[in-house]
Amino acid sequence: MISIIMPVFNTAEFLPACIDSILNQSESNWELIAVNDFSTDNSRAVLEYYAIQDDRIQVVDNNEKGIIPALKLGYSISKGKFITRMDSDDLMSTDKLASLKNILHVNGKGTLATGLVNYFSDEGIKAGYKKYELWLNQLSEDESNFNEIYKECVIPSPCWMIHRSDFELCGSFNSEEYPEDYDLVFRFRKAGLNVKTVKRVIHYWRDYAYRTSRTSSDYSDNTFIPLKVKYFLSDDYNHERELILWGAGKKGKSIAKILIKNKILFRWLTNNPKKIGHEIYGVIIQNSEILKEFDKPQIIFCISQKKIESQVFDILNYPMSKNVYHFC
Repeated sequence: MISIIMPVFNTAEFLPACIDSILNQSESNWELIAVNDFSTDNSRAVLEYYAIQDDRIQVVDNNEKGIIPALKLGYSISKGKFITRMDSDDLMSTDKLASLKNILHVNGKGTLATGLVNYFSDEGIKAGYKKYELWLNQLSEDESNFNEIYKECVIPSPCWMIHRSDFELCGSFNSEEYPEDYDLVFRFRKAGLNVKTVKRVIHYWRDYAYRTSRTSSDYSDNTFIPLKVKYFLSDDYNHERELILWGAGKKGKSIAKILIKNKILFRWLTNNPKKIGHEIYGVIIQNSEILKEFDKPQIIFCISQKKIESQVFDILNYPMSKNVYHFC
């Protein structure tokens, strides 16, 4: 059986379409555990209506506000051999569950199954979200998601499935780190899971102005950057190599603060002539030309301007270089 864990907060207007897409799955052996996260709209009543119609649907009230407590509660009462997550405002293709489950059957344990996604919105999709969709889907097509894990979350939070035993080895939802989906992906990578992909769109991601990922402070740069640095230091940092921080903009400064707090020595480089030679947080910003002096340094790269980015990556032979970690 597949256990679908679905936190629900004030999505009553989208819930019928969402649950209907689950009921219409070609795979029938599933349970949906919907955790009402203190909704103030009609979400609880909608969930109860569907639970009466189908005994595979179980509705529980969260005992502590937030997505992480909701996921923990839902998982604690789940019984499935396979675990997945769903967002209560999204839609599944009719073969989503069957396709992901088949990947796990074919490839066995140690596999993380995912698929392609598509953003949709009544208001139209902004360029940034479309760009993210294209980038994410290309990684999934190539099954190379973990290669660019420091850029952004490389596995869509409502589009994965995993063996329960593997999920337990990854720590399941037992983490207090936000953004919780990104933290989980780092743990998937740390566990050495192999990504296998359904190479067609199986999940439809709804976007709207008041979606939680847009409005909650748990999903701002203030949470993404510390999470990235945390996992870099624990999983990839080699203290025997010179560490280079390349970029002195907003993200670079945030990263520098964390490195300094953790007493990590690093060289801070920039291509910006206005910043070369200046001191920030007690560190002198140096010209990127000095990179030639180092043999295979580790480089945290946090420049987002495409023109500069392409020039620098040509020099570094990116993405073939295994010493470059792109934090943009």
